[in-house]
Amino acid sequence: MPDAILTERLTKHYGSKCVVNQLSLRVPEGCVYGFLGRNGAGKSTTIKMLTGLVRPDFGRATLLGDDSACLTTNIKQRVAYLAEGHPLYSWMTIGAAVKFTREFYPTWNQTLVDQILDHFQLERTKKIRHLSKGQQAQVSLALGVAPDPELLILDDPTLGLDTIVRRDFLESLIQIIQRRGRTIFISSHVLGDVERVADRIGVMVDGVLRVDCPTEHFKQSLRKVFAHFDGVPPPFPNCDGVVGSRVVDRQLELVVVGFNDRHREVLQSLKPAPRAIEVVELNLEDAFIEYTRGSRPPLPVFVGSEEFKSEI
Repeated sequence: MPDAILTERLTKHYGSKCVVNQLSLRVPEGCVYGFLGRNGAGKSTTIKMLTGLVRPDFGRATLLGDDSACLTTNIKQRVAYLAEGHPLYSWMTIGAAVKFTREFYPTWNQTLVDQILDHFQLERTKKIRHLSKGQQAQVSLALGVAPDPELLILDDPTLGLDTIVRRDFLESLIQIIQRRGRTIFISSHVLGDVERVADRIGVMVDGVLRVDCPTEHFKQSLRKVFAHFDGVPPPFPNCDGVVGSRVVDRQLELVVVGFNDRHREVLQSLKPAPRAIEVVELNLEDAFIEYTRGSRPPLPVFVGSEEFKSEI
């Protein structure tokens, strides 16, 4: 299957800080890819390099087979980018924004635009500056999908939206996704939204892509383990797959990738031994938080269907 997005060792520095480090990523056509990471992880810089807004210091990226550094007009017409904050010309009315944007695209689905605007009850004569954040996001969605793009890139599209507006936005996005052959690349801090739509995820940590695998695989591989003791728990030794550990009262809490009999044996060999061991499944948000939080041993890498690697 061809790749909608492809990067090879993509790297960007700002001063002495490497914000994106040797990023090699493949997003096949038709995939819904959730691009995750904490603030400052390098997500927005990556998206800006993908769309040609920022030039990398090293490496390359392609969109629909075209070099991102010099995207042709043809490719730009096949790609939609919804930037964080949904920047629009505030002095325009909604109708004027539609007319202005339509001139750049030979393929324009005005029926779809009208359906989205009507669905969100947006008046064409209302000026952008008088719209709420949620309404501006809805207008951006309508403008972004009207050219019927093959690739839709979304940078935190629901940031600042209330729960109801965010859900309406997401449901509209799901309908768009269901249209045949469309690729969605979505960066978001709302992990519940990503979990609903993404069939594959990537997680950036300090500028490095540490996770690149199916969403369900990441969730199923990560486990929270609670070892209960009668007294103060002993320290847990270094062990492959353990990405976090802490003591809470008489409980040792571990975050483990690929929890197996070996991990259980190590727990049971502790002195004193735990009186009970509890293994808990995690949703995407909890798995992401546990994987990326605080000080920890070297992170295992998720690639394809591999369970984990103990060293980078």
